[in-house]
Amino acid sequence: MSNIGNLQLKKDKGNRYASLHIEREDEYELAWYYMEGAPRPCFTPDLLEGILQWYDDVKKLPENDSVRYIVAASKTEGAFNLGGDLGLFMSLIQNQDKAGLMKYATACIDVLYHTYSSLGDRVTTISLVQGDALGGGFEGALSSNVLIAERSAKMGMPEILFNLFPGMGAYSLLSRKVGEIQAEKMIMSGKLYSAEDMYELGLVDVLVEDGQGQQAVYDYIKKENRASNGIRAFRKAKRHCNPITYAELNHITSDWVDAALNLTEKDLRMMERLVKRQSAKVTQS
Repeated sequence: MSNIGNLQLKKDKGNRYASLHIEREDEYELAWYYMEGAPRPCFTPDLLEGILQWYDDVKKLPENDSVRYIVAASKTEGAFNLGGDLGLFMSLIQNQDKAGLMKYATACIDVLYHTYSSLGDRVTTISLVQGDALGGGFEGALSSNVLIAERSAKMGMPEILFNLFPGMGAYSLLSRKVGEIQAEKMIMSGKLYSAEDMYELGLVDVLVEDGQGQQAVYDYIKKENRASNGIRAFRKAKRHCNPITYAELNHITSDWVDAALNLTEKDLRMMERLVKRQSAKVTQS
């Protein structure tokens, strides 16, 4: 797990970590973190580092300065998060830099595991998906305790289109939520699904109209607060019943790194085209 820095989590609005914008709302014991990955809205090393750094600081907060809800959202119109830093992937793969790929992938599963485990059962983690959540972005949203999506959002895992698979938690999360057969179908198709499709599958917990996502977060918090002891205890019990362990994520990630190093120039060109299409779509949004 991460052991980065010793920054203080300030209560003033607008406090920033790397590629991250933090806002506190003490009335709801809520903290928002808005992702600002650049040059495209993906999980850059800086963004991953910023999230881990901030998570560490939340866990160090004193009892009288509590954060009980954490919401992941995006500052980029039309995109929650487009997944892995494919530009970095291409460079590391071309250089056959296994250690570099493993370092990046480990940071991804560190973030995912902290989110999935509610920062050690300290908080409720919520993802507010407004726009596209693809690949690692979809994995990140799925790892939250609660996934709220606006109707126009799209979600999916396109990795198979460039001869790879989503290796930072997708199968672990999906197989437990929708079963192994449906999980494999979703991963191997490379298909994008609408927010409504995901709601019908049970992967989106709250589906709202565009522009209503923020209010849906407040409404959810009020609902959980009415039975928070029972809800949080049940959530913990569910994890005991069929847990996703850090070791499981790490083994799968190691397989992903080995597979990534086997990609051909043709696969990398397809990856590059996908990056350009995604970036163009966000720019036009």
